[in-house]
Amino acid sequence: MFAVFLRFAENKSRASEFMDGHKVWLQRGFGDGVFLAAGSLQAPDGGGAILAHNASRDALQARVDEDPFVMENVVTAEIVEFAPSLTDDRLAFLAA
Repeated sequence: MFAVFLRFAENKSRASEFMDGHKVWLQRGFGDGVFLAAGSLQAPDGGGAILAHNASRDALQARVDEDPFVMENVVTAEIVEFAPSLTDDRLAFLAA
């Protein structure tokens, strides 16, 4: 399982130009069963976060590299891998 942190970068002022493409990219991730949740970071610098699974690190990195926000340096991406050992029963599939 992975957490992907998308932190605003040099071209953050251009985010509106690439928002439609970013949304399509997110929907593809959900449709492919890789993304579980996505939303805004509440940190002062802003950005976003994605919870992902069902992909290898290399496959997720390739997917992240296709995000228009990443491609246009609107955000930088950090992928953090973790292995859940305890989950709520509703999320038991993540610990498998």
